[in-house]
Order: sequence, then structure tokens, then C-alpha cells
Amino acid sequence: MSTPIIEARDVSLSFGSVRALRDVSLTIGPGEITALVGDNGAGKSTLVRCFSGVHKPQSGTVLLDDQPVSFSSPEAARSQGIETVHQNLALVEDLTVWQNLFLNRELTRFGMLDRRRMRRDAAQMVSELAVNVPEVTSRVRRLSGGQRQAVSICRAAGFSSRLVIMDEPTAALGVQETKRVEELILRLRDEGHAVLLISHNFAQVMRLSQQVWVMRAGQCVAGRRTDQTTGEEIVGLITGAVAA
Repeated sequence: MSTPIIEARDVSLSFGSVRALRDVSLTIGPGEITALVGDNGAGKSTLVRCFSGVHKPQSGTVLLDDQPVSFSSPEAARSQGIETVHQNLALVEDLTVWQNLFLNRELTRFGMLDRRRMRRDAAQMVSELAVNVPEVTSRVRRLSGGQRQAVSICRAAGFSSRLVIMDEPTAALGVQETKRVEELILRLRDEGHAVLLISHNFAQVMRLSQQVWVMRAGQCVAGRRTDQTTGEEIVGLITGAVAA
């Protein structure tokens, strides 16, 4: 069995009297799409923030390539190849596509911004992922919801060597734009990226993922290989109607 890209072992985290995570253990395998599902408040986003450097677990261990890690910031996680596509996308509308792709990662030459290289590299990143996005000189505010999502995914894939975390990547999209984004997610997997997908769309989870982890009330209550379960069982595990 392959070594997980990232693993949580008995991870717990509280905010005051609220226990957000309770001894959560799960693994994310290389080169596949892992889904994380559960009701609102189940702890999904909190766990992802532990992986991406926003929160530090109060107990338990996070392992990257089988080695314990403790990220002090999102930048520290990114330096280890963990990229996150947040639900709000974290794009700056008044900047262009290429400026957003290199935001906080600007390339310089002789102490000056190397705009030509960033535009060239951005165009290559977009073209390699076959993203349906206009010219990289277009401002983000002129893009559709699906195009913005594609820019955010492109930014993550372009700089991630290990894991891309996606929080509800198609929640606000129509049918056609959802289809394009799902094709992009599958392409990331096919190119060797590990993908962690948070989604309330169970049909999407069953279509895209190879592994599903179910969270409830801050705990990871079950894990299933996708080809060995059903959407009905996953719903039952989330609600507690089906025993883990």
C-alpha cells in the first residue's frame, strides 16, 4: 500500500468549550481524489485548516509523507506543496488573471517585477490545464463563476507538487461550468496530484472520488472506498442512520 501524502492521527482541536475535532484519524493517498463529507459543523473545514497551516492541532499528529509536521502558517504548508482552493476563491477582482496566479509569489529580475515572465508562465499554466479562461491579461471581475474557479484551481495546481485541497469547488456553478471544473479536477488526479475534495454533492463525490471519509460532530466516523459504497450509505453514515 502506498504511503499517504498526508495523514491525521488522533487530531483534536477545541475553540473554548467547543470541541471542533475529536481524535480524528484519516489518510489521503497519492494520485487519487479523496472526498471529505459531513453536515455543516461536522469539522471538515477545521480539519482542512489543520492541513493547510491555518490551525494547529492541540493534540494528535499530522504527518506529511509519513513524517510529523506542524505548519506555522499557510505559507509554510504551501512551501511543502499543499495548496488550498477556498470556497471564496481568494481572488482579487481588480487584478488580471496572471497577477492573481502570481499573487504573493511575484517573480523578480534585478530587483524589479518580471512581468513578462509572469505573463508567459501564467499563459503556459492555463494552457497546460486546458482551462476555459480568456487571456491572462483579462481582469478577474470580467470572468464567469466557472472561469474564476478555474483560475483558482490553476493557481493551486501550478504550484502544488503534492496535494490540492478544494472546498466546495462547484457549489455556486451551473451545470456546464460544473462539468468543466470536474474535468479539471480529474485531470489533476491523472497528472499525479492528490486531491482532497469537500463537497455536499454526493453524486459528485461518487463520480470523482476513490476514497470517502465521513465526519460527524467533530469525529471521523467512517471511511469507505468509493467503489465499495453507495450514496445512500454515505448519507446514512453522515446522519448516523447507518452504523460505521
